[in-house]
Amino acid sequence: MRILLIEDDRDIGEGLTMALKRHGHAVDWFTDGKQGLIAVDSVDFDLAILDLGLPTVDGIDILANWRSRQIDLPVLILTARNALPDRVKGLNIGADDYLGKPFDTEELIARLSALLRRQHGHADNSLCFGNLSLNSTTKTVTLNGELVTLRSKEFTLLEMFMSQPTHIISREQIEDKLYSWDSDVDSNAIQVYIHALRKKFGKAFIKTQRGLGYQLGDKP
Repeated sequence: MRILLIEDDRDIGEGLTMALKRHGHAVDWFTDGKQGLIAVDSVDFDLAILDLGLPTVDGIDILANWRSRQIDLPVLILTARNALPDRVKGLNIGADDYLGKPFDTEELIARLSALLRRQHGHADNSLCFGNLSLNSTTKTVTLNGELVTLRSKEFTLLEMFMSQPTHIISREQIEDKLYSWDSDVDSNAIQVYIHALRKKFGKAFIKTQRGLGYQLGDKP
């Protein structure tokens, strides 16, 4: 997932960025409300984690702006404003979930997974394609019941394909999901990950649609 994090507390921001990256997510972190507000105009993020008390633009105003422009990005509000009126206001404006500070990182990651499942219309945390199964919570993949070991980026790419098995996904879309703005991307990195998945699940598992991108092919 490509996650937008808008949080001005540097300890929380650094800790969350590290934790989310360990779970295989690309993270773009902003400490300034105005910068975070306009970030959605440049990147197709999967989720946003939004603090409320931010410099230059308050988190509630950011959320109201997004919703007024029909930006349906799933948003989890993360804030020390735990009073009931604040929670109700945030949810009424368009937040999808709310977590107060202090918080448990594993709970936050579980809530993000739940938001993403709802966004893609999945009832649980499992995806299946033929005899291949992926669990987004446990970060496990099995083929014919046998555990398959994947690197972090390989898992994220596989989850991306299995979430939309009929779609053609461009190289640019893949790079957007796998890498944040401050990441260095090797010119052949995507091909390397595609090759790794084909090696594990069959040469025809991922089809190349010339000039367009990649698409799931034969079920393993």
